[in-house]
Amino acid sequence: MLHYAVVFFVIALIAALFGFGGIAASAVGIAKILFVVFAVLAIASFLFGLISKN
Repeated sequence: MLHYAVVFFVIALIAALFGFGGIAASAVGIAKILFVVFAVLAIASFLFGLISKN
């Protein structure tokens, strides 16, 4: 999931470089959402790992 967030961020940078503002904004929005989902799942996985060890 983090890989896809980075991919969309790179797409946004390239689109912004060539002047496609709408596409860049959309790609940044998708990258933000994917990063937040990744962070939530990573924290949940960490917490469930701690719980299952005890």
